[in-house]
Amino acid sequence: MNKKVFIFIMSMLMGCACVWAQQKSNLHQRAELDAANGKPISARALWIMAYRDYVSKGQISQGVECAVKATPLYYNENFYNEAFDLLRSAEQAITNSKQINTVKASLRYAVNKERMAMYMKMRKGERVKDCVEQMEKDANESGDENLKNDYLYHKAIYYYTFGQTAKGNEVVKEMTVKMTAAKDYEKVDDVFKTLIAGGRRSGNANMVSQAYDNYIAWKDSASAKILAEETGALKKQIADYEDIIEEKDSTLTVRQGIIVGLGILAVVLAVVLVLGALVLLRFIALTRKQKKNIARLNENNALKASFISNISAQLTPTLQRLDAQRPEVKALMDFSDHIQTLSQLETTVEEPVEVEEVQLASFCEGIMNQIRSQLKSGVEATVDAPKMSSSINKEYVSHILLHLLRNAMEYTPVGGHIVLAFKKRGAHKLQFLVSNTGSTIPEEKREDVFKPFLDVKDLTMGDGLGLPICKQMAVKMNGDLNIDPEFTKGVRFVLHLQG
Repeated sequence: MNKKVFIFIMSMLMGCACVWAQQKSNLHQRAELDAANGKPISARALWIMAYRDYVSKGQISQGVECAVKATPLYYNENFYNEAFDLLRSAEQAITNSKQINTVKASLRYAVNKERMAMYMKMRKGERVKDCVEQMEKDANESGDENLKNDYLYHKAIYYYTFGQTAKGNEVVKEMTVKMTAAKDYEKVDDVFKTLIAGGRRSGNANMVSQAYDNYIAWKDSASAKILAEETGALKKQIADYEDIIEEKDSTLTVRQGIIVGLGILAVVLAVVLVLGALVLLRFIALTRKQKKNIARLNENNALKASFISNISAQLTPTLQRLDAQRPEVKALMDFSDHIQTLSQLETTVEEPVEVEEVQLASFCEGIMNQIRSQLKSGVEATVDAPKMSSSINKEYVSHILLHLLRNAMEYTPVGGHIVLAFKKRGAHKLQFLVSNTGSTIPEEKREDVFKPFLDVKDLTMGDGLGLPICKQMAVKMNGDLNIDPEFTKGVRFVLHLQG
């Protein structure tokens, strides 16, 4: 075979192999389809399977992309432990890969950016700061200008979110100066719009306000600069025409014609400048009007939040005048109390909780003893807790365990078994487990049981806020509450805590 023909065929085969390697796998495509169709649980599972499949084949970039897309589908439902574990796994896969250092840095940047988003949701400022610092290292190591600009954007979000407005403004200024110097005006415009949209989504009024102020200031200076550049270009064109006239045409007729043309051009330039100024003034007026509308909307949202927070407290005096022995009145009073509790937990989620040293065996026995007398005949209740101590918030843990045990008592059939257990899973990881035999909760409903106000309910049959309150208490303790998917003999709730 001719040597040139052989080289051509090999090049074609290598090109086909590269194209094949870049195609999305079937799992990847199915995950994107389910996500687009509003099926987050299925999409998350498929993205995780696609991630593991890609990593096993050495396709690290595609694998990290899938892991990063699956992560928010965990932490948006408050499954933070699972989300952090997935990102750690992706980070380890990057470290173990044979990619060049610049590619590894780009992939680590994507992982740390998602980790930053999670800590932002959890309002953990120090952790967000650590992520921002690591993102800076990764962006610089990657050598990618797009990543460096993206880093500045997220650094500004961090400062605005945690009240460091002056530093946020400095970062935005650095970013705009850099892009404006490159005459990339459209990209600067997109950055400001993205900042404003992000502030609206997260309810960050300070971020929206600062972004709008900086946007208006930049727009004014940029518009002036653009007009100056256009004016300079036209002036240069006029100067060039004059040089051509002086060099190539000495007749008065030609000079007069050129002068007339230049006069017309000057008039056109003046009209353009006037129209540009009018458009700019109109834009500034509309922008300021929008800013006032946003401020009014933010004020309305704050009033709505205050109303929802206080509505149950306002109803309490009226309800207390009614006959508390009537089931519907008692249900309304309980519902009012639950709304106040849930609202208080949500608004104070960042405040630290007090802990105390507790003997776990006697603590668990004491919780179980509160329901023993109410058990159905033939139902066995046992405690499996070691004789050791640990620091916990006794009030919240007692509330959660007692609620879970009462639920278990209600749904455990005659002859069934209820177990309250404690496990130490690591140096700083604790678990309380409440399990009962009987019917299971369908997989598609397991996450819904922790969501408040999901269904319209007859309050005399329960308001459905018990488990959401327990979930919020667990989050406030820097932990989590979920259903064990591997337990198949009934239902097992797991309270995760940091010891």
